[in-house]
Amino acid sequence: MQSRLFDHIDLRVSSLGDSKTLFDAFFPALGFSQVRSGEGWMSYSVPGDPKSQPFIQVDEMPGHRGNANRFAFWADTEEEVNRLGGILRDAGALALEGPEYCHEYTPGYYAVFFEDASGNKWEVCCRTARVR
Repeated sequence: MQSRLFDHIDLRVSSLGDSKTLFDAFFPALGFSQVRSGEGWMSYSVPGDPKSQPFIQVDEMPGHRGNANRFAFWADTEEEVNRLGGILRDAGALALEGPEYCHEYTPGYYAVFFEDASGNKWEVCCRTARVR
C-alpha cells in the first residue's frame, strides 16, 4: 500500500461565503495551503504538482445539509490539537467541543470537534496523548 492514503475529499456546502473564513484558516493550517477558486467552488491542496498532491474540493450546493458523517484529521501531539483548536475558535467554527480527552474512545485520545456553517462535522485528534 502506498503511504498516501487519500487522493481528495469532495465536500459539499450550502454556501461558499458562509464557509470561506473557516476553511481559509483551517485547511492551510493542516498543510492544504495552495488555494484556488472559481464560480461555485474552492480547492485546497498540498503545495506541489496539483496532479499528484491530495486536495480538498469544496463545491457549493444550495440546500446542502450536513449529516452524521465526520471527517477526522490526525495530529501528532496534544499541542497540535490545541493549536488547531485555537485557529478553529478564532475562525468561527460552530458547535466547538474541546480540545478534550475522550477516554471513552481509547486511552490517550485527545480531540477537538466542530461543525462548519453547513453542518458538516469535523475533528482533529491525537491518539498518543498522555493518559490522564
